[in-house]
This record gives sequence, C-alpha cells and structure tokens, in this order.
Amino acid sequence: MARKSILVVDDEKSQRDILEMILSGEGYDVTPASSGEAALRIAKERRFDLALTDFKMTGMDGVELLQRLLAYDSSIIVILLTAHGSIDSAKEALRRGAFEYLEKPYERDALLETIRRALARLDALDTEIISASPEMEAVKKMILKVARSSSTVLVRGESGTGKELIARAIHNQSPRAAEMFQAVNCAAINENLLESELFGHEKGSFTGAHAEKKGLFEVADRGSLFLDEIGELDIGMQAKLLRALQEREIRRVGGTRPLKIDVRVVAATNRDLRAMVGDGRFRDDLYYRINVLSIDVPPLRERRDDIPVLINFFLKKHTRNTSRLVRGLTPEARKVILDYAWPGNVRQLESAIERAILLAESDLIAVEDLPLEVRQESRPAAEGAFKLPPEGVMFEDVERNLIMQAMERTDYNITKSAKLLGLTFRTLQYRLDKFGIKRPDRHGGEEERDEGLLRDEG
Repeated sequence: MARKSILVVDDEKSQRDILEMILSGEGYDVTPASSGEAALRIAKERRFDLALTDFKMTGMDGVELLQRLLAYDSSIIVILLTAHGSIDSAKEALRRGAFEYLEKPYERDALLETIRRALARLDALDTEIISASPEMEAVKKMILKVARSSSTVLVRGESGTGKELIARAIHNQSPRAAEMFQAVNCAAINENLLESELFGHEKGSFTGAHAEKKGLFEVADRGSLFLDEIGELDIGMQAKLLRALQEREIRRVGGTRPLKIDVRVVAATNRDLRAMVGDGRFRDDLYYRINVLSIDVPPLRERRDDIPVLINFFLKKHTRNTSRLVRGLTPEARKVILDYAWPGNVRQLESAIERAILLAESDLIAVEDLPLEVRQESRPAAEGAFKLPPEGVMFEDVERNLIMQAMERTDYNITKSAKLLGLTFRTLQYRLDKFGIKRPDRHGGEEERDEGLLRDEG
C-alpha cells in the first residue's frame, strides 16, 4: 500500500521542521510549504491525501488556503493548527470543510491520532465502494465533498447501482458518523403506514396504535435518514415531508406537539423527478429542497473498468459465505460477463456471481454456470455481430444516424433515447447539440427543442 501523503504548511521553518520530523518518523510522505501560495503551487503539481496547515500565516491564512485547496481537489482532508485566540475562526473553518482543528501547543499523540482518524476515512471509503473506474472515483470525490455539510443530498441512478451504499458512505464520512443511520424504502411501505413510520404516532391515534411509537426522524436525530425511491411518495406525503425539511420539526400522527429534529436527509430515486414536476406528480418545492446537493451514480455499463474488481470482490464474499472452493472464472465466462450490458447493474452482477458459485462443478466458474439471459445476450457481442459501415462512411455519420433513430423511436424523449443508446442524459444532450439535432415541428419544419427537452432528467 502506498504511503499516505501529507502537505505541511507553516510560515515558520522551525515548526515545519518539527512536523516533518514527527510525521516522517511515522511513515508518512511529507512535503513542506512555507506559505499558502507555495502550498497551492505544490498541490497543483501532485495530489495529497491530507494538508496540515497553520491558521495564521503571512499572506494567505489557513482558512483561505482550506477553501482554495478544496476548490482544486475536493477529496483532500485539511487539518488546521491554531492559537487559542483563533478558536472561533477555526470553528468557522469546520463549517467550511475542515476535518478538525488542533489548538497550539498540541500534544504529539493528539496530532497523530487526529491524522490517523482523518486518513481512516479515506480507507473506509475505498472499502465501502469497490471501484476502479474514473467515473466512480469522481463519485467518491463528490461523497467526500458533500459529506462535510448537513445539506440534503439527492442520489440519482438506475436500480441496482448502489444508491444506498452511496448514502451510507456520505453518513460515514460526515461529522454525524457516530450517530444513527436509518433507511426506508418509500415504495415498500403502504402510504397509510409511511407517515407513522417516518414521524411516529401517539398511543390510540388510530386502530392498532396500542403504544407510543417514535418515527425514523426521531430515531435518527443527530444522524442521517435515507429515503429511497422518494419519487414514489404521493402528493400528500410530499407536503408533510417538505414541512419537516423546512421547519426542522415533525408532529407524530395523532399528536399536537411539534418535535424539533436534527437529521441529515439523503434521498434517492431512479425516476425523472423533473419530468414528474412538469406533469404535477412531484412538488417543485420539495424537488428543490431535496436537490440542494446531488450525486449521479453511473450505470455499470458506463463504468466497465469496475466489472473485474467487482467480480473478484463478489467471489471472495460469496465463497466465504458458502464455503465453496471457487477461485475464479474460465476465460470464456469472464469474457461473457465483460460483454454483457448488465441492465440490473451491480445488484444483478452480484446475483449472477453468487448463483454461479453455487452451481459451479469445479474451482472455476464456467459459461454454463451463468444465468441464461447473460449467456444469450452476451453472445452477439462475443461473436462480433456488429458490422463496420461501408468504406467511406464517416463514424460521425453513423453516430448521428443512431441518435436520430433513437430519438424518432421515443418521440424525441431524451431520457428514453439515452437509455436505448446506453448513454447518460448529459452525454446525449451534448451530442444533440453537437449534431444540431432538433425536434421536428409538427407543421413540417424544424423548431428549437423546448426547455423541457433540454433540462437534466433529475
């Protein structure tokens, strides 16, 4: 494992030397900088896991450095060293994204323990989210960035992409990590019971309410609440949720007394909430309330670099759980898995690997051990069924033709067309602009695509 890299920033050489000696002695890769400006120049040339900076320095102070480092690399962890008179400013720095501050003079053991705790968060995130693709590395960086605040987060992605995993990672990387994480699937609970599940109820408030019950907002107080499939809420429940988020208070079913809450909400959906707002199925005020920060989780077909590492992870996980001596896949089985589109995403891949382990008759998973739909749908790609265009036909012409076919088939619905083509909404939107593809006018000409077609799917 590579050594963790630390950028040490202090305008006093003696302090830099002391910190460099302590941290190098603990095995860290330490780079000193004599000012905030110098630190930024160095940070643009190489990536650091952590920055340890003095608060008061000549020129750029520690808070400004904090903000500029995070703007350049949102995954870097920043710890401030501050004198007693700057404690209030250091606390403000925590709200702006610093991991912690240490008051001078600090104890060596306290310094090292704080650094260990900070770096452990990076290791934990790599353990929670198994990936090797640039797309998921970008998601990890976004998790670290949004985790520092208490604002509501909307996680968007297809079913099976791991939205709850993302929500748990946000909680575990946040200052609320020591508190409760609660999750509820809004589509899995009867709408009549969901209000009681979220807000609780008083004894006798309805038939069967034999005792007082705390809702998940109360149970998760000072922690995080994950609302999965939030697009399935009916309009009445949406209004009650909006009030809880705006007022930071709830009222139990049958209760008259408002209860103050301090809960960080992470919501998730696989639906187009903006389209639902447009046709009146989702409140626009609730949409903007939950979409303060957003994370888009790409489908597995758009991050194929993750498939090999996920295969190895699921092999270890399920051979350990089943005590089967399966050590890998045949080259043919691995090729089939890599060629398949995985419409059910990571959840489907895990299920396929678990099934194959149970059916394998040797220590290697064979093609016949994989689910039928994986074997059948992978075959055309494996056999090279795709044919090159005739000589002289430009690739851009082929691409434009495919996009036009998809748009015509879906009546110029960008979301549906993107799914047909295996692209993200934004990627298809970019290509539409690139090729100048517009929605045909019903009167025979062409018209500019309206605002609704150009908007993100939400």
